[in-house]
Amino acid sequence: MIRIARWKVILTTLVCCGGILFSLPNIVSEAQVKSFPEWLQKTVNLGLELRGGSHLQLEIDLKTVQKDLLTSMLDEVRTSLRKQQIGYTDLKVAMQSDAQTPAITFTLREPEKAGDAQKALAKIDPDWRVQIKADSIDLKNVQKGEVVMSQEAVAKRNKLIIEQSIEVVRRRVDESGTKEPIIQAQGVDRIILQLPGISDPGEVKRLLGKTAKLTFRAVDENVSNVAIDASGKPMGQVPPGTEILAEVERRGDKEMSRYVAVKKQVMVSGDALVDAQVTMNQNGQPAVSLKFNSAGGRKFAEMSKDYLKKQFAIVLDNQVISAPVFQEVIPDGNGQISGHFTIKEAHELALLLRAGALPAPLKIIEERTVGPSLGADSIKDGQRATILAFILIAVFMILNYSLFGAFADIALVFNMVLLFAALSLLQATLTLPGIAAIALTMGMAVDANVLIYERIKEEIRNGLRPIAAIEAGYNRAMTTIIDSNLTTLIGAAVLFEFGTGSIRGFAVNLALGILISMFTAIALTKLVVAKWYGHKNRSSLPI
Repeated sequence: MIRIARWKVILTTLVCCGGILFSLPNIVSEAQVKSFPEWLQKTVNLGLELRGGSHLQLEIDLKTVQKDLLTSMLDEVRTSLRKQQIGYTDLKVAMQSDAQTPAITFTLREPEKAGDAQKALAKIDPDWRVQIKADSIDLKNVQKGEVVMSQEAVAKRNKLIIEQSIEVVRRRVDESGTKEPIIQAQGVDRIILQLPGISDPGEVKRLLGKTAKLTFRAVDENVSNVAIDASGKPMGQVPPGTEILAEVERRGDKEMSRYVAVKKQVMVSGDALVDAQVTMNQNGQPAVSLKFNSAGGRKFAEMSKDYLKKQFAIVLDNQVISAPVFQEVIPDGNGQISGHFTIKEAHELALLLRAGALPAPLKIIEERTVGPSLGADSIKDGQRATILAFILIAVFMILNYSLFGAFADIALVFNMVLLFAALSLLQATLTLPGIAAIALTMGMAVDANVLIYERIKEEIRNGLRPIAAIEAGYNRAMTTIIDSNLTTLIGAAVLFEFGTGSIRGFAVNLALGILISMFTAIALTKLVVAKWYGHKNRSSLPI
């Protein structure tokens, strides 16, 4: 009799039964799945090319972020030069003379102080690179200065912006109710967004197009009668540190615009926001209640104290959405935004604020839709390929190993069952490369059986009794099975680490198939052979 520990028999039986249970939702209708317990409603998600849906390629505007950062640093440059009593003119953010990236530029009034200016500005930030050189036209009397971020700092910052953008996109898409999105970076400034099952991504595109950068700033009450000319520039003198922003008010179907002088200094940033929910204000109109973290709440409370009875601006994406007056001190630091919203607009604003602000504007540069009929054709082709592979492998094993080949085919069936159960529990997304990996793992699933059966044949030829040959075949083939599968697992791990999207899906399916095939070949087939052999003393084996 072939001896197998009782705990191994129980474990193998439980794993096989669990595989049947968790793979079941994939072969029944959606209505039947909903009748199952919640823990049993997990199924394999179909990728874009199988289910149909939308594919968007987004470009991150990294130059705008650099320009905004440099603009916010203008005051520090101005202060540093004034401290050293260095005269300058034409301080602004402009494109570099030798590259298409933004820089802080200025002209020194006293060329002989170029060295002092360079030393003073270099102390502001170690990531800054300061260049002061003679003007190309007037070599003697004019010194031009440029302040830019170092290439290492730019690369580090850009990587962080891409990671933050992907996370914000993921949260916005999840909040909108879209399931199983595929979001990944591509190149140095692009994001790929795939939305399986979404044929019209208009709502998602609208959410992604909004930066949702929220700030609370003071209104400059010294600037009155703000007006804008035809080119969009303010008429009259605007003090340093102040900018003119538009405020749009909706009254019924009409929109009314006015302009507000807002100080550039940010009193409270949207980064301190913890939660945003739709509520109703005192007039019964939709509003958005804001909850800050402890630091943000403290700043907001201080702002309400410092600007009591004064007007402040709530700025979203460089547009004033409300400019109320602090009527009283807000001790808990939690506020509310009222801006003549509709219910839908209030929900959308709350969603954007909860998901967080995009660190950089996104631009959709490519959009395509995969129809469900094309996905259905891909599924049918994948099914045909998988079924054909299964039949050919099953016939091959029976022809070569007789009854023992049939035992391997039983293990092959459970290999497929356990693979789909594992994919369901992981909520993995199945793509065309994933189907290819499944077909591949079926061939590899019987590889271990071939090694074991050939070893059993060899032991029988060496004169061992059948029961001893079976034990020796399973024990002595183990090292070869582990070595051969381990090398493939290493390849799958490398594909997963360095691949993206469907390549990672292929790696996951391949790795799961290998691990499951080792279990079915070593544990399951040995259990089946042991039950078949029983207590009988067989003189030969059908192999």
